[in-house]
Amino acid sequence: MKIALVHDYLTQKGGAERVFELLCKRFPDADIYTSLYDPQRTIDLGDRLVHTTMLQSIPGAAKNFRLMAPFYYPAFRALDLQDYDLIISSSTSFAKAVRKRADAMHICFCHNVTRFLWDTQTYLREFSGYQNLYPFIEKIFQVMRQYDLKYAQEPDLYIANSSTVAKRIRDIYGKDAIVINYPIDVDRFTFSSQKENFYLASARMISYKRLDVIIEAFNWLGWNLVITGEGPERERLQAQAMGNIKFLGQVTDLERTQLMSSAQSVVVAALEDYGLVPVEANASGTPVIAYGAGGVLDTQIPGETGTFFKRQTPEALQSALLEARDISWDYQHIRDHAVSQFSEAAFFGKVDRVLEQSYQAA
Repeated sequence: MKIALVHDYLTQKGGAERVFELLCKRFPDADIYTSLYDPQRTIDLGDRLVHTTMLQSIPGAAKNFRLMAPFYYPAFRALDLQDYDLIISSSTSFAKAVRKRADAMHICFCHNVTRFLWDTQTYLREFSGYQNLYPFIEKIFQVMRQYDLKYAQEPDLYIANSSTVAKRIRDIYGKDAIVINYPIDVDRFTFSSQKENFYLASARMISYKRLDVIIEAFNWLGWNLVITGEGPERERLQAQAMGNIKFLGQVTDLERTQLMSSAQSVVVAALEDYGLVPVEANASGTPVIAYGAGGVLDTQIPGETGTFFKRQTPEALQSALLEARDISWDYQHIRDHAVSQFSEAAFFGKVDRVLEQSYQAA
């Protein structure tokens, strides 16, 4: 069976790219396609050949990949994938548009619906530099939404990383999706049952992560909080914080792993589509205190691996922190749950079953 792996663009290294990297390792003989490829900024694909689109020849396109948005659909439609029996796309937006033979199968690992088209205002708050262009780009987005809906019908099967994303796929694209929670490399995280006297927040310092809620709650409690990560809101957040809160900035993977395993809990206040941080915390044997919406509803068991607060307010988080302090956590059970449910082996075991069932039904 001839397989093609397709990703939106390989110009950065985020959660979607890490999942695509796993797919590339799982299918070492598959051919790799993407619109734009910058090997210095993205996942390590070794010496494997990466096929790109016509956009690759545009000077500066890889660096300014978001500005290429109107051109991705025609670029992917122009790819010739007629020789492939199975196409596996990894997409938050464009790769799902590729064409296939009538008797071939296209399975899309959909990390989200095309967010900048369907949740434009939230997207522009995160990338505030584009806010002033809204009246102009909205006219373009109106056209692009129609193409997005059209090309969303191309995949034969959608796999979503969370129930939240599956619902969006159903509501916007009218397509059902199988939920398979994405994995982490559990071996990268060190288990410890010896917790130290601090809590941890690990996130980019941008508005939707709601670090301001976490800081205000810890200001009131006076408990020790360590924050890792960088971002445009760091200066404002540091000005808000009291002396019991430390900002470490960008730390190494080893330092982050050590912090994860020794923290009392990892605190998450954002509404995440899926969210790898809670799973990483659990793989370290550390419970999670999280805003109870989105992806954490798939990954956390209240009272066993973490606890939820129902509103994104300091008061609600403060109550959850006090509640969590009185729970006798079984740290080994927290680690075991993460390994059994969110390891690469568990992930591909589910993927293999879906592939087998899909071919039997075809």
